[in-house]
Amino acid sequence: MSKILIIEDEAAIRRVLKKIISEENDAYEVEEAEDGLRGVEMILNKDYDLVLCDIKMPKMDGVEVLEKVKKVKPEIPIIMISGHGDLDTAVNTMRLGAFDYISKPPDLNRLLNTVRNALDKKELVVENKRLKKKVSKNYEMIGESPEISHIKEIIEKVAVTDARVLITGPNGTGKELVAHWLHEKSDRSKAPMIEVNCAAIPSELIESELFGHVKGSFTGANKDRAGKFEAATGGTIFLDEIGDMSLSAQAKVLRALQESKISRVGSDRDIKVNVRVVAATNKDLKKEIAEGCFREDLYHRLAVILIQVPALNDRRKDIPLLVKFFSTKISKEQGTPLKSFSKDALKKLQAYDWTGNIRELRNVVERLIILGENEVSENDVILFASK
Repeated sequence: MSKILIIEDEAAIRRVLKKIISEENDAYEVEEAEDGLRGVEMILNKDYDLVLCDIKMPKMDGVEVLEKVKKVKPEIPIIMISGHGDLDTAVNTMRLGAFDYISKPPDLNRLLNTVRNALDKKELVVENKRLKKKVSKNYEMIGESPEISHIKEIIEKVAVTDARVLITGPNGTGKELVAHWLHEKSDRSKAPMIEVNCAAIPSELIESELFGHVKGSFTGANKDRAGKFEAATGGTIFLDEIGDMSLSAQAKVLRALQESKISRVGSDRDIKVNVRVVAATNKDLKKEIAEGCFREDLYHRLAVILIQVPALNDRRKDIPLLVKFFSTKISKEQGTPLKSFSKDALKKLQAYDWTGNIRELRNVVERLIILGENEVSENDVILFASK
């Protein structure tokens, strides 16, 4: 049921609005406040899906109500209603965050349409928040070891800036998790984070993938196509395995970083881009530079902030936490009862040589959940965790 609050100092108008809205849908629960002060008090103490607010009221006018509510509960759509409306007032309330502005006496159809649209928007905002929390959990960084705590501290300091970050570490350590945390904790989190696996794209296609192309620029280019840099405008582009990028593509990435503009393959027209670049690699880029496989100037552009993700063997203290996290997640995904791990089983897992790092650990936990006893034992680990 949708909860709607009407803030209006004239009792007759409140009753009419309540009657119109209540009769439109019996799933609407409508409450009233006789002035702005009372309205704000009710909003602070109760969750509403929509507020209709008059502008000219005693004690606190509608504009003040709008400003106060948007500071504490910005997700609530507010429809402003006034019998003294003018264009300047309407523009001002919309600038302050009002969902819409309706003049008195309101047109019945417009009023009801606006109410429906506002409630749809509130539902969408709630759903987006739910999905965002889900995404955040998917990329949660698990661990309390000094190594992981240090990475989290760096992220907290760096995320709010636009500084470029280079993430290094062996395969399977969770470099992409660091990239996602940087994005989700940044001011760019509402814009997309576009991921590009440089190792998975053929060298002859990487430039088109990153920068787009124009029709006819090469065989198979049947239409103009935007690249990943354009898609990430306002957000973050994550260049995973950048050590595998061709030298020609590296030159174009360097230009994009230096000048904040790119050009599509086959075009000489510059396109301005506003993206934050986060890169990752499992290679020793300084060695790659010495061998002529990676541009030194690009390295220095990317490595403003360096984050080294440790191998799992270097953070064994975190293995029990990771096992608990993975076992809970896998059990939910598969709809199976949650299994516990004995102390001896955890010690055995901590003693393993994890060449595949966290990715390998997750696979082993899944195998033990499927094949092990209700409480996974040391013997289960010996039997089923072998490589």
